Amino acid sequence: MKTYKVLVLHGPNLNLLGVREPEIYGAMTLSELNARLEEIASALGAVLRFFQSNCEGELVDALHEARTWADGVIFNPAAYTHTSVALRDAVSAVGLPVVEVHLSNIHAREEFRRRSLIAPVCIGNVSGFGWQSYALALRGLLGYLADRDAAA
Repeated sequence: MKTYKVLVLHGPNLNLLGVREPEIYGAMTLSELNARLEEIASALGAVLRFFQSNCEGELVDALHEARTWADGVIFNPAAYTHTSVALRDAVSAVGLPVVEVHLSNIHAREEFRRRSLIAPVCIGNVSGFGWQSYALALRGLLGYLADRDAAA
């Protein structure tokens, strides 16, 4: 069984998880979320690298760098979901399978949050399940990679 390498990319304000609007985003910190994902990845034979930034350019750079080592990406672009053509272009340019993920259900929130510029260039998206959105995205991405490799 191949060991897949996955970048888990967290966008702006996710460093404030656990304190920022816990009624929307939950009480779990980013460190706790990453630790839970690490446990799941270990059980599934995957290796994760985590990166969080509040800066759009740093997120673009992380996607570019992932081309050299990652098999896929789990990406929560956060507020950039609705505004960043640069991140959309970076996801498209790197040629890696990317799953867009959100803690809250963006389709049940304010009108401006219901449109994602990133989703059309991703293989899928998961939202509304709190930290479990990341776990579902990880399982989905790993299944996608295994199926793709089996078909090759």
